Amino acid sequence: MHNSDTSGHAVRWTELVDQLEGRLDTLAQAFTTRVREIPEYGESQVTVLEIQETARETFRRLISGLRNGRIDSRDGLLDFASDLGSKRARAGIPPESLTSAVRLDFSILWAELLEIAHTEDAALLATRVDQVWSVVDEFATRTHTSYLTERVRMAQEESSIQREFIARLFNQSSPSLETSAQVASALGINPESRFALVAASGEPGARLRAATSQFGSGQHTRQRLFLHESGGNTYVFWALPAARTRGPEPRGEAHSPEADSQQLPPGVVNVPCGYVPEVLGLRALPGAARTAESLAALLRPRDTGPLSADSAWARLAQQNLQDAGLDLAAELEEALADCRGGERERLLETVRNYLSTGNITVTSEQLFCHRNTILNRLNRFQELTGIDLAVPAKTARLVVAWA
Repeated sequence: MHNSDTSGHAVRWTELVDQLEGRLDTLAQAFTTRVREIPEYGESQVTVLEIQETARETFRRLISGLRNGRIDSRDGLLDFASDLGSKRARAGIPPESLTSAVRLDFSILWAELLEIAHTEDAALLATRVDQVWSVVDEFATRTHTSYLTERVRMAQEESSIQREFIARLFNQSSPSLETSAQVASALGINPESRFALVAASGEPGARLRAATSQFGSGQHTRQRLFLHESGGNTYVFWALPAARTRGPEPRGEAHSPEADSQQLPPGVVNVPCGYVPEVLGLRALPGAARTAESLAALLRPRDTGPLSADSAWARLAQQNLQDAGLDLAAELEEALADCRGGERERLLETVRNYLSTGNITVTSEQLFCHRNTILNRLNRFQELTGIDLAVPAKTARLVVAWA
């Protein structure tokens, strides 16, 4: 009895599958109507005719799988699924939309089976639901896998093209307007935007590359990061907001490094690197890269974040003077060589404190000394070194010497 029922089910299943095959146009039309309700499909480059033809071919191959009880490689269903996944990736269909579309295959097939089946086929359909799902699921899995593979390939290709254009920009000391426009088009940015740029080498450079990989997609930060590598250095730049987040600085007020740090993307803010906080247009980036590289060379072990010219101008001046054979720190040490006992340390402590406050009274309070004591020490320092702390040009020598 059991064998007879099984045999009868097999014959009836074949009849139902044959009827499904005769309804390919109906299946394809149902799929087309429903998939066009998915917004991304309705607005995509995939035409209605292509959707309908693809659906008809998909159902033809799925039905063949239902007839055989499994997907047969000779039917080409998996190859077809791979090709479909690649096509939808190139058409720009989002992954969630593709998943929604592929899931329709099962519901439409099953609904059509219920339409053509009789009441007495209920037991048969109950035994075949897993088979229908298995065939459709294998097709869906292959389609999705191919889709993701193609998306990765497309991203790599786009990244390669972008790197090529970025290299073209940085390899010119003064890029032309045409080059700037081409690079902007490849990167999808405005060539006249304001940009920020950082540079580093070695381990900090590796951290910049990691930040670009992690935060460059725009999912974690508003800034989209662009990477360039050359001569052992890593450069990362990004577009700044069109409108400043702060008002114009009062005349004579120094630019705030803290304001610059607010514009740094995640993953960059804690990387020791040379930093140019504002670059006007793509054409100025190569020059900014050289500046950032020079600033990176001034980094010291205690630095834990980006170093801009505003915070490192004294170091930069010191380095340039040393390159010219002028060592202000050595000259200062020589001038204080005649100090005895703890006089040198007291003078240096007083002068450093005064430079940081600019106020005799505050300095005396912080050092717990009488105001006249502070004045006497400053006069003694001037006597030994010739540096009058009331003259800014003279004071600048100390700032540079102690950078």
